[in-house]
Amino acid sequence: MGLFSRKESSSEPARDERMTELGRDYAIARRHRDTKAMNRIMREIGTDKNVTDLNDFRTGQESYDSIPPIPRGRNRRK
Repeated sequence: MGLFSRKESSSEPARDERMTELGRDYAIARRHRDTKAMNRIMREIGTDKNVTDLNDFRTGQESYDSIPPIPRGRNRRK
């Protein structure tokens, strides 16, 4: 195996991009306290999903939660 090998490693499992994106959207809604969007996403997911889909959902949440929030400046108005 060379440094610039074109072989792709199959060590990473296949992910459901739709569930990952829903996880990101849910984390964004949670950070902004948007309960309407959070409830809509949870209804869309439902309770009958298998474990791999829920793992993809959690992966999407963690990818957004790993980004620290922007610190707010002081309100200088008096």
